[in-house]
Amino acid sequence: MAILAIHSSAATSRTAGDRSHLGQAMVLVLLGVLGVSMVISMTTGASGASALAIVGSWFGVAPESAAGALRDHAVIYNIRLPRMLLGMLVGAALAVSGLLMQGLFRNPLADPGLVGVSAGAGLGAVSIIVLGTTALAPLTALLGIYALQLAAFLGGLLTTFILYRVATSNGQTAIATMLLAGIALGALAGAITGVMVYMATDSQLRDLTFWGLGSLAGANWTKLMASGPIILLALAVAMVLGKGLNALTLGEATAGHLGIPVQRFKRVVIVAVAAATGASVAVSGGIGFVGIVVPHLLRLVIGPDHRYLLPASALLGAAFLLLADAISRVIVAPAELPIGIVTAAVGGPFFLWILLRRTRLVTT
Repeated sequence: MAILAIHSSAATSRTAGDRSHLGQAMVLVLLGVLGVSMVISMTTGASGASALAIVGSWFGVAPESAAGALRDHAVIYNIRLPRMLLGMLVGAALAVSGLLMQGLFRNPLADPGLVGVSAGAGLGAVSIIVLGTTALAPLTALLGIYALQLAAFLGGLLTTFILYRVATSNGQTAIATMLLAGIALGALAGAITGVMVYMATDSQLRDLTFWGLGSLAGANWTKLMASGPIILLALAVAMVLGKGLNALTLGEATAGHLGIPVQRFKRVVIVAVAAATGASVAVSGGIGFVGIVVPHLLRLVIGPDHRYLLPASALLGAAFLLLADAISRVIVAPAELPIGIVTAAVGGPFFLWILLRRTRLVTT
């Protein structure tokens, strides 16, 4: 009995701080939340098209009118369905990119939008939009529908690499340097983007203005086919980085002693962030704060274990962006509010709360 009591006590002490059960439960809960968000996305819009009527037709329920059935089919399959799928991919990509950057820099304030990575990706995309028919016409012709995504990827990759090199010294990343370097890189990318906008035609200018605020309004099957594989590949790579990110939180030297090839691992993280962010920015524009709000909320609930944070962030990021998109479609209906305004309205106060909370923790 004494031996059993000692064994039980040891098991209890080992699991006292273990939140893996919370991580597993959270993933299951977020699957349900994402399902609800998908239903809301498919049934929300100014057109009044009924997804329920489409589902009913599968089971032999006759539509009220042939014209209404054709309208519903066109709206659901050609507009709302690709928009929903693209919103899920972009939301998951932005949330996971934020989490990867926070793990790489070992600081929860890192985010592609805050440190200039999204601005760099945006510069690459804007270059193709404005110069794709002139100076960059051969590249556009060679790459076809993938030209925009590749340009955004290269812009995000270059920005992420420069940011990491500037902010990291002797294996240590200075958060102040990172934020300041991110502001500088974002300003530089914004200045060059401004030159591109100045060179744009009237039709390009209207597209760039709306695109810069972030939107899923232009979602279609072509954009989904162009960006979807890149985002899915980046997310698939990210899902296997959990153990390495956990080791990296202990420091690069410790991670190396634990068998993690640190330099190669960091390069993989940088490429994954650039691919996910670049492909997302190329099709949705500048949508901010998803990468900082989602991982931070989950970290408060399930702890710092990236094995669960990565899939949970992907699910919550997808659900969060679908709900923000639904709000953007109805808040000023029949017009549409850029989704970046909605996420900024939520993320701005949340970011301030994080800063105030960290300040209180430091001073106490």
